[in-house]
Amino acid sequence: MLDILVIFERLLNGSVLFGIAKNFLFGKNNYYIQRRKKIKNFFITGGAGFLGINLTRFLLEKGNRVVSFDISPQHEYHEKSNERVIVKQGDIRDIEAVRTAITECDIVVHTAAALPLYSENDIRTTDIDGTRNVLQTAYDAGIMRVIQISSTAVYGIPNHHPLVEDDNLIGVGPYGEAKIEAEKICEEFRSKGMIIPILRPKSFIGPERLGVFALFYDWASSGHGFPMIGSGNNRYQLLDVYDLCEAIYLCAELPAEKVNDTFNIGAEEFTTMKGDYQAVLDYAGFGKKMHGFPVTPVIWTLRFLEALHLSPLYKWVYETAAKDSFVSIDKARNILGFRPLYSNKKALIRNYQWYLDNSDSFVNTSGVSHRVPWKQGILGFVKLFF
Repeated sequence: MLDILVIFERLLNGSVLFGIAKNFLFGKNNYYIQRRKKIKNFFITGGAGFLGINLTRFLLEKGNRVVSFDISPQHEYHEKSNERVIVKQGDIRDIEAVRTAITECDIVVHTAAALPLYSENDIRTTDIDGTRNVLQTAYDAGIMRVIQISSTAVYGIPNHHPLVEDDNLIGVGPYGEAKIEAEKICEEFRSKGMIIPILRPKSFIGPERLGVFALFYDWASSGHGFPMIGSGNNRYQLLDVYDLCEAIYLCAELPAEKVNDTFNIGAEEFTTMKGDYQAVLDYAGFGKKMHGFPVTPVIWTLRFLEALHLSPLYKWVYETAAKDSFVSIDKARNILGFRPLYSNKKALIRNYQWYLDNSDSFVNTSGVSHRVPWKQGILGFVKLFF
């Protein structure tokens, strides 16, 4: 482009037209320069996970670059071959590995976490110590904006709804407790001048999401109904991963004074547990129904099966499944301009269709992350009765 400028200068010989041309090509309001300024280098922890992959796709569509950092050696998604994606394998519990990988990045999105099915030690060392490592290395590298993905699990099992950001934090189990501790570390680094938006998303679903939802989709796709704890008339808010990515992007782009806060993120439109999940069974086309069962005996049974490692369902899942569970997104709507696109029903059906389209790729696989189906255990036998 400099050669073009020289040609203009020779042709126009310092005229007013030359000044106009120079300002168009290189002035501070030039479209191309402004667009280039908006391109950021994002460092994503948990880059090979369900959220990490969807966020990478989202950011690439916006024209940005991504460093995908994950403990897993299996970054199985086609975007990893994109020239604007750098894949780094490492553990956030290894501060030197993070320090090496985070260089030359502009902003961090911290999605990595050990989920509830991990051991208590893995949860605490990853979700607490790992968070401190990410924040410390970002601070040392002069990266002053880190977006922390927390969880509504920090609210525990509350006695009122909707939940708002300043409600009491009473985490259930090691995961909920660790997420609370991680938020405290974020507040510590905020006091050092860092900009750290904390997002508390509801359970989010979408392409690449399996985990406990794979159990439901397996039953639906094979022509079975599905049991519920209780009547299913409780309201249980979900979130599409696309809408979460949009909230993350808003926190990356908006001014610091707007985003340096904590925000609940969830779907705006949702009905009841029974109504929303029935939409998937209707979409499956087998005429099957959701079936409710008495709360107390089911929970005691699941506690017993969990203790014997015969069920993939953990306490926070079955203890909250029959209760209302939804948050207010007014703060995110009013401050960030957050406008979710997907209702519970649309998000569930979108995730279910992805499951159908990709089921051959995860046959006979299982694990404890959101990207693989969880072992059904004895629930696989229970399926025969629905």
